[in-house]
Amino acid sequence: MEQLLKRTFSKKEIEALNKKYNQLSVTQRIEELYKDFAADEVMLTSSFAATSAFLLRVFSKENQAQKIFFINTGYHFDETLTYKKQLTDLYGLNVEDIGAEKWEHDFTTSDETWKKDPNLCCSVNKVKPLTLIKERFTVWVSGLMEWQSDHRASLDIFEERGGILKFYPLLDVTKEEREQYIKENELPFHPLVAKGYFSIGCKHCTVPGKGREGRWNNNPKTECGLHL
Repeated sequence: MEQLLKRTFSKKEIEALNKKYNQLSVTQRIEELYKDFAADEVMLTSSFAATSAFLLRVFSKENQAQKIFFINTGYHFDETLTYKKQLTDLYGLNVEDIGAEKWEHDFTTSDETWKKDPNLCCSVNKVKPLTLIKERFTVWVSGLMEWQSDHRASLDIFEERGGILKFYPLLDVTKEEREQYIKENELPFHPLVAKGYFSIGCKHCTVPGKGREGRWNNNPKTECGLHL
């Protein structure tokens, strides 16, 4: 029955959504989302990384019951799991963990796949677990911002990708605007930010660095594959 909820959109319909949402503030975009889509059509994901508090705070004020999927790769920093608990408790978030099947995760651990083939490791521990659930939803909300990478700078607020409508309500928020919102609302930063981590993923593949330069260090890889 859940499959019946999934809608598809033509190129013209997506263009109309972009024209409408490009004129709105972040908060207005979230408000309109629940007018244009039923709550059970919406999939929201969060990595509980660097400054995830921004998007999660806006959503918690608009729809606290919204389920938030956290992809637990099994390789997160302890600080990330602590930050996840902090935000969950602070905003009363409805968070559900998803992850790879145990045998697949165990293989990447014993094989240390992240060293020899980081794309495969991400595919097993991030992309596949989400692929298994995203068919149940019409629209996938993500907190990507265009200044974070060249790929992200090429996106629009709505786009069809991989059989689902992607929605990036923070896409045109500048780094300065994000940090101002966090300060004004006294939102907590991820504890590793103070140690020079600006983009935070799995502990095996993340080192301190500005922007996304600390991700997959010494590797040309810049995206885990979820948003490609």
